[in-house]
Amino acid sequence: MLATIPSAALVGLEVVRVRVEVAITRGTPMIQVVGLPESAVREGRERIRAAAGQVGLHVPGLRITVNLAPAALRKHGAAFDLPILVGILAAWGELPAQRCAGWLVAGELGLDGSLRPVCGALPMALHARRSGDLDGIVLPLENLAEVRPVDARWEATEGRPLRVHGAADLEQVLAFLRGDADLPRARDAEAAAGGSRGDGESPGPDLAEVRGQRHARRVLEVAAAGGHSLLLRGEPGAGKTLLARCLPSLLPPLSLEEAVEVTAIHSVAGRLPRGAGLIEDRPFRAPHHTVSPAGLLGGGSSPRPGELSLAHRGVLFLDELPEFSRPALEGLRQPLEDGRVRLVRARAAVSFPARVQLVAAMNPCPCGRMGSSDGACTCDPAAARRYARRVSGPLLDRIDLQVDVPRVPWRDLSRDGAAESSERVRARVTAARSRAARRTGGRSRSNAQLADAELDDVCRLDLRGKEALGRRADMLRLSARACRRVLRVARTVADLDGADRIAAEHVLEAVRYRSLDRVEEV
Repeated sequence: MLATIPSAALVGLEVVRVRVEVAITRGTPMIQVVGLPESAVREGRERIRAAAGQVGLHVPGLRITVNLAPAALRKHGAAFDLPILVGILAAWGELPAQRCAGWLVAGELGLDGSLRPVCGALPMALHARRSGDLDGIVLPLENLAEVRPVDARWEATEGRPLRVHGAADLEQVLAFLRGDADLPRARDAEAAAGGSRGDGESPGPDLAEVRGQRHARRVLEVAAAGGHSLLLRGEPGAGKTLLARCLPSLLPPLSLEEAVEVTAIHSVAGRLPRGAGLIEDRPFRAPHHTVSPAGLLGGGSSPRPGELSLAHRGVLFLDELPEFSRPALEGLRQPLEDGRVRLVRARAAVSFPARVQLVAAMNPCPCGRMGSSDGACTCDPAAARRYARRVSGPLLDRIDLQVDVPRVPWRDLSRDGAAESSERVRARVTAARSRAARRTGGRSRSNAQLADAELDDVCRLDLRGKEALGRRADMLRLSARACRRVLRVARTVADLDGADRIAAEHVLEAVRYRSLDRVEEV
C-alpha cells in the first residue's frame, strides 16, 4: 500500500517541492520517517497519533515508512505533520489517493486535531501557482490572510486561478479530501484592519513633531526622495532617533509586488503575527547594537532572514552605530551595494533580498559632547579617534548622506506652531520619485539604485557642475565610489527642485551632505 502527497520545504526563500511517500507493510508497528528529517519533523509522529485519535481515526498498527523526497534535502519544521497523516490515510484506503495527490498540503497538527499556522505559506502558494500541475493548496486557516490579496488578484486576472483553501482542524481536511465538504478560500478570508507593518510594529511619528532641525529635515526629505542611506551624527538628545523614525512616514506605500516580497520574507522568518494579512507599510527595523552578525545579516543551521532582510523595501535603523560589532557592520558592505545578502553554509547556500534604506545614528565621541557649544567634552583625543574608527572608512564610503545634527535650543523647542507635516513632505517625495521613474523607464525605483552605467545619461552635469564636483572631490579626497554617490544625491536634489539637468547648486548641496568626509583629525 503506497501513497504520495505533495508538500513543500523552504531553503531560504526558495520553495522546494517535497514528495511525501508513504508505504504500509507488515512488520513491527512503527512510523519511520526518512529523508533527512530534523527533530521537529521526527517528533511529528507523536502529534500525528494523538491528533488522529482525537477525531476517531486509527493509525494502522503496521510498519509505516515515510520518505520525504528529495532525500538529500534536510527537512525542517512541523509543516509536514498534515501531509504525513494524509499520506498514511491515503495509503491505508481511508482517503482517495488520486484526489490527495493533486493537492499540496502543509500544516502543523495540535494534539487535539487543530491546525496551527506554518512559516512560508505565501511562498508555498506562489510556488504551487507557478508549478501548474496541482489542483490547489491546503493550508491552516490562519495562514489564509497573508495569501488573500494575491489570491484575489489571481481570481480577477486569470481564467483558472490556483485554489488556496484553509482548514481549522483535521476533520475539515478529511471531509474536503473525501469530497464531502468544501473549505474556505483565501480570497474570502477576512482582511486585516488597516495596513500591517509586520512583527506587531506601530506606525512611526509624524515629521511635524520635529522642532527646529531645518537642515536635518531637508536631509531627511532628500533621503526619502532618492532612497539614499543616511548617517546622523550629533549630541545625545539632539533628535537623531526621532528623525530616523519619521522617515517611513515620508516614503510612498509599497506596490503589490513589493508587498508580496516583504510579506514572503516575514512569513519565512516566522515574524508575521497570527492572522496578519499582506504587509502594506514599509518595514522599519531597529535592532539593538548587541545583535550578532547572524541576527543582523541572517544565518543559522537552517538559514533564516536577519534584520537586514526583514527591512527589505523599508528602513534599517542602526542607533549607536559604533557600538555594533565590527563583523556585523562590515557584513553590511556587500549587501548595501548589491541589494542582496548571500549566505554560504556547509549544507546550503541561500540568498535573501536586502534592498534597504540604511539610517544610522552616532555620537561624535564617547561622551557625546565633542563640538558642543558649552565645551563639556571630557574625552581625550585618542579615545575620540578610537571611537570614530569603529566605523570603517569603506562602510562610511557607502553611506550617501552624512550630516551633523546639532542640539536644538529650548526656545526653538517651545516655540508655538507646528512644523511641516509628513503628508506635505511625502507629496514632494512622491513627485520626485515619479520623475525619476519616468526618466529611467521604470528600471530603477529610486536614484540610489541607479547603476553606474546609467549615471552618464541620467546625471549629466553642465560645465559649472563638473568644476564644482572636481574641486570638492579634490578638497575632500573623495573616492570614485563617493563621487558617484554625490552624483546620485545631486540628481535627487534636482528632482525635488523639478529640474531636468543637474546644476552646480545641486552638486554643492549634495557635497554638503558628506560632512564626515571633511572632519579633521582630533
